[in-house]
Amino acid sequence: MKQNFNCITFLLFLLFSIALSGQELSLYQQFNGRFDFTFIGNTLNTEENRGILNSPCIINTFSSAELELQPDDTLEKAYLYWAGSGPGDFNVKFNDIDIVPDRTFNLIQSTSGLIFFSAFKDVTEQVLSTGNGEYTLSELDLSAIIPNYCPNATNFAGWAIIIVYKNDNLPLNQLNVYDGLDYISLGNENLNFSLSSLNVIDNVDAKIGFIAWEGDSSLAENETLRINGNILSNPPLNPANNAFNGTNSITGSNELYNMDLDIYEIQNFIQPGDQTAEIALTSDRDFVMINAVVTKLNSQVPDANIVIDDLFLTCDSREITVDYTVYNLESTNPLPANTPIAIYANDILIGTTNTIDVIEINGNESNSITLQIPNEIPTVFELTFSVDDTGNGTGTVNEINENNNTDSAEISLLLSPEFNLLEPIFSCNEGFSVGTFDLTSIENSLLIDFSNNISFHELLSDAEMNLNPIINLSNYQTNSGTIIYIRIENEFCSSITTIELRTKNCPPTVYNFISANEDGFNDFFFIDGLRNIFLNFEIEIYNRWGHLIWKGNQNTEDWRGEVTEEVKWNGDISADGTYFYLLFLNDPDYPKPLQGFLYITR
Repeated sequence: MKQNFNCITFLLFLLFSIALSGQELSLYQQFNGRFDFTFIGNTLNTEENRGILNSPCIINTFSSAELELQPDDTLEKAYLYWAGSGPGDFNVKFNDIDIVPDRTFNLIQSTSGLIFFSAFKDVTEQVLSTGNGEYTLSELDLSAIIPNYCPNATNFAGWAIIIVYKNDNLPLNQLNVYDGLDYISLGNENLNFSLSSLNVIDNVDAKIGFIAWEGDSSLAENETLRINGNILSNPPLNPANNAFNGTNSITGSNELYNMDLDIYEIQNFIQPGDQTAEIALTSDRDFVMINAVVTKLNSQVPDANIVIDDLFLTCDSREITVDYTVYNLESTNPLPANTPIAIYANDILIGTTNTIDVIEINGNESNSITLQIPNEIPTVFELTFSVDDTGNGTGTVNEINENNNTDSAEISLLLSPEFNLLEPIFSCNEGFSVGTFDLTSIENSLLIDFSNNISFHELLSDAEMNLNPIINLSNYQTNSGTIIYIRIENEFCSSITTIELRTKNCPPTVYNFISANEDGFNDFFFIDGLRNIFLNFEIEIYNRWGHLIWKGNQNTEDWRGEVTEEVKWNGDISADGTYFYLLFLNDPDYPKPLQGFLYITR
């Protein structure tokens, strides 16, 4: 639903906006290449405004214009501007599609206090989809506000599109689009502003275009448009004393009431080397608003740019080898030999080099350089190559585009995985210093980054080559003192560490029941984990009265209940009953004998 601005709304807006006097024009977008531009658009006024006594106070809500690009022209950008009296209608339709502005502009005329507006929308995608044909801006409804503007003949509305197109048959040009909303009128000082960011290489076929609002053909008192002090004119459409007179120099129309779409040749008014142009407007009576300015300058120069092709890093090294290519595309002149190249890490200069040969038009040159990254640069940083850069951001070559000379890549230096050092792990001696080890438990204490992979190897060479990993990690049997090599891998690098496997003499297991009946079961006093571990053991058997009846060691057989010591005893075998033993392991870890009881029956 369209919003109606009544007088109260207008006054409130005026109070909040009174600080506005306009917005100076500034660079919005730059194009470098085989580009040119044109305008299309139309007024919504039915005739030139002449004041309430001389003109009907009406205004249309829509109007149309035709786009006719040539078959070889390719649309690059389409920038729509619409403008009018009042604080603004920002809900309109473009070819029946609702649009709202990307940006808006407002100003207040100092002599009357009246507000005027402009709006901007990038409609490139819509124009690309539609192509050549009729374009209509509609529902620009200013009917509620227009009566406030009729008395001083400032009631107007209109729209325009800046069309930027590319054609491979064009010379290389630089197009600059400037916009804002500024004005000149009776009682206001001359309007002067600078067009910056120019790169005048060759002034052949240079031109400038203006989108302006509210100019009147009937007011031609000292109304001049100058560039660098030179008056622009295009008679008979645009006389030298009436630049803004409701004309469209693209179509030749003089019925573009209260708006102007004009393009002027300026090749005689700028010089190679110019980086700015001064625009000056004068008007003794006419109220004129400038909304957008477009310049086209021939750029017959090189255009160096650079691409990082490949990077070669080594684990745990700050040395990087970089393959790169310097291009001279979209140019009409070769790029000189020895064009400087600066190399930055996080914007810190770390190296310089240069091209070797002349790079012809649309040519390139590939080279390689090895860099030593300073220690003060972190392990993750941005590496930037900048061509036509002597190391302080300035170059030696005049180019079409000075803003496309760099290429960057995020670098992460390759670091081998970090790990915790491991203490030896132990297993019970299963005999003659052989033990069984669970290697799966090592991972938790070894890894710092658990996304890393690990493998276990018996040989250092296997670990280095990642060959022959140990498969049975949970029951790995080996001799005490064995060194296992552990390979730790991340995506790019690996580390190798070791762990020593040691056995310890665990306490033996005593089976304290003997049935000495020679039936093959429990016929002797058996101690598991004794004879092949505690090689110097000694054992003593005592009866219930504390008399020693038997002694044994590694050189004797297991006790079968016989009596070998000189005691008062009936017979040479022991009777059924309970006996006691002392087991001397003669091991530093067991300084005291193990003792216990055993029971014998026959």
